[in-house]
Amino acid sequence: MKTVGLTYDLKTDYEFKKDDPPDANAEFDHPSTVEVIASAIEACGFKVKKIGNVASLLEKMDKLGVDIVFNISEGLTGRNRESQVPILLEMAGIPFVGADALTLSLTLDKIMAKKIFLAEGIPTPKFFEIKDAESLANTNHFKFPLIVKPRFEGSSKGLSENSRVENVDGLKKQVEYIINTYKQPALIEEFISGQEFTVAIVGNENPEIMPIVQIKIDGRLKLNDKFYTFARIQSDRLEYICPAHINAELKKKLSDIALKTYNAVECRDFGRVDFRVDNDGKPYVLEINPLPSLSTEDVFMLVAQEIGISYEQIIGRILQSALTRYNLN
Repeated sequence: MKTVGLTYDLKTDYEFKKDDPPDANAEFDHPSTVEVIASAIEACGFKVKKIGNVASLLEKMDKLGVDIVFNISEGLTGRNRESQVPILLEMAGIPFVGADALTLSLTLDKIMAKKIFLAEGIPTPKFFEIKDAESLANTNHFKFPLIVKPRFEGSSKGLSENSRVENVDGLKKQVEYIINTYKQPALIEEFISGQEFTVAIVGNENPEIMPIVQIKIDGRLKLNDKFYTFARIQSDRLEYICPAHINAELKKKLSDIALKTYNAVECRDFGRVDFRVDNDGKPYVLEINPLPSLSTEDVFMLVAQEIGISYEQIIGRILQSALTRYNLN
C-alpha cells in the first residue's frame, strides 16, 4: 500500500499580525477540508501521512516516508509562496501532486500570467499595473469602469464592493488601499460586465474538461456589475450552478479556451480556469488556478456529482494523474 503525504496550510494555524488585512488567511484551508481530503485518499486505497505546512515539511524532510505528496499548501509570504513546498520536494526528489514551482509562481502573479495569455492569444481583460499611487497622475488612458486587484493574491483577497471603480477618484483611493494594505502593486483591469464561469480540468496527457460551472450572485446569473468578492465567498449570496445554463457554442468556446490556458502555463494533474463573459458572448480569462480549492463546498465536488462520480473518486483521479506521470502505478 502506497503512502501519500499531505501538505497544507490551516486557517487555524495563522497568527494575524497587527497590519494584516482581514482576509490574510483566506487562501488557507479549514481543518475539516484537510480531513475530508485525507479520508478521500484513504478511500482510494492509500495510507495518508499528514505533513502540514512548509515549516513542518522542512522539519520532517529527512524522515517523510511517503511515496508521493498531495500538495494543497499555499505557502507563507511573497509571490513565490505557493512554490515553497513544491521546490523543496523537487530538490529532495519526492514526487508530488499538482503543478511545479514555476507554474505556481507564474500564475499567482496575475500580471505574469496575463503576459503568457497575451503571448498565446488567450483573451484576457486589458490591464495595466500601478506600483505607487502618485504615478496615476501621469496616465489618462482610463476607460471606466475598471476593477482594482492586488497583483499576487488568490481567493478573492483584496476584492470588495469598492474594487470596481467608475472615476479617477475611486481608482486612486482603491489603488492606495491595495498598495498600502497588501504591500504589492495594484493590477487594474477593464471591468467585464456580464456573466461569470469557472472550468475545472483534471489530467495530463488527455486532460478531462469538467462540466462548466456558472456563478450566481444574489440570485442572478446575469451578473452585469456584480462580481466575486471576499465577503460574498463567506456568505450565502454566492451559488455555483452546474451545469451552466449556456448554449453549446459558448460551452465549446469556454472549454477550448480553458484547455488552451491549462496547457499554456503547463498545469499538471488538476486546475481551474475563471472567466467573465461579456454581454456579446465573448469570454475573457480572468485567471488560472493550478492550486484550486478542493473543499467539498467548492466546484470539484459539484463537477464530480455532475459526471456521476463521488468526491472521493475525483480526488482519486487527481492523485492517479500524478502517479501515472511519475510511473508510480
